[in-house]
Amino acid sequence: MGKKIRSILGAVAVGATVISLAACGGGNQQASNGKQKIYLNLSYSGNNWQDEAANLALSIAKAPENAEKYDVVKQISGTDVQKQISDLQSMIASGAKLIVSYPISPTALDSVVKQGCQRGVTFVFYDSTVNADCAYNVAFITGARVDDPQKAFFGAQTAQALVDLLHEKGKIFMNRGVPGTATDTVHYDTAKAVFDRYPGIKVVSEFYGKWDSSVSQQETAKALAAHPDVDGIWSQDGEAGVLKALEAAGKKIPVTGENSNYFRQRLSEGWPGISSGSPPAQAGVAMKVGLKILQDGPDSVPKNIEMPLPWVTTETAKACKGSEFANGCNFFPQANDTFVTEIFQKDLLPESSLDSAKSGKPAAKVQPLPDMSKFAQPESRRIYTRGSCDPGWVEGRVTEGQEPSGLRGCVKQ
Repeated sequence: MGKKIRSILGAVAVGATVISLAACGGGNQQASNGKQKIYLNLSYSGNNWQDEAANLALSIAKAPENAEKYDVVKQISGTDVQKQISDLQSMIASGAKLIVSYPISPTALDSVVKQGCQRGVTFVFYDSTVNADCAYNVAFITGARVDDPQKAFFGAQTAQALVDLLHEKGKIFMNRGVPGTATDTVHYDTAKAVFDRYPGIKVVSEFYGKWDSSVSQQETAKALAAHPDVDGIWSQDGEAGVLKALEAAGKKIPVTGENSNYFRQRLSEGWPGISSGSPPAQAGVAMKVGLKILQDGPDSVPKNIEMPLPWVTTETAKACKGSEFANGCNFFPQANDTFVTEIFQKDLLPESSLDSAKSGKPAAKVQPLPDMSKFAQPESRRIYTRGSCDPGWVEGRVTEGQEPSGLRGCVKQ
């Protein structure tokens, strides 16, 4: 898939509406055992991030108090958007009450989501987002750093960090994610907007590592063969492979990436860079949000929820002696290289554990969500996740309330 796929995905979404759900009649929203049906739908799988995220969501859904009321089914749709549309239609037809999902496209699922909402299905999407008004989005892609709530966007903040590490001058690579997803698009657009402000920064290679360490390693090695004098690399998930390609080439240059165990270990040993990015904990939070909506109604949580953006530097990377983030530690030496460390969120997912992330072990007890209003996405960033601004807001350059200033967003009329 390439970024160009987004135009194809829009056409697919239109075509998908011809597959009628009229015969569903809303479905039977209870299983034969009297429990309501919940689905966990992944657009793709095969990397640690997706596996951990799914496990954390399942650990919440299968906790004793939820297992009494709900049957949960995990389904993997893959990277074919038509397959995800078809799978969502089948879930609606089967009587789904709640669908928690990682979407492959921000726009192509809109028709089927709207049809499901009309039949009483609650949709909660995590990490990547959809534009459909009735859906709930739980994502970090427009979120701000935990250590500085005004510094928004993974793409922009890690781009600025790389610029600073290079003293505003150098040749760089950009390792992108899965094309067509809202996550990759927002990361790239906000990062590129920052790089474009510095005449001394030259992007000499862009490639799709697809959030996969092996693919990222291969693509980085190819780029290094063409540009051995590169000075720094901006990376989405897959940065463990980026570092391994650099090590194989005998280069130690600044890298900004996400949250793999290997990357944080190397940072703790002095590698120059920043570890930030997407917490798998989002999926567990999304499941809690969906269950709260079923219990307390559609207005009990905001429609657009921002997860805080983690931020670990060469100076703050620290190994954990046990299985928790304690005493400032933030990675697990005993886990594998591509294990994604950000499985905890103390405010929203205190039930998380290393065991639940690795195996989906049910949480012993689910803690209630706090007041979610403080995690609501500001209206100024809505265009990135909904494709348009709220009523009373128009597209413009946001100059107040977030850094970096001047990025595209929504401004009050």
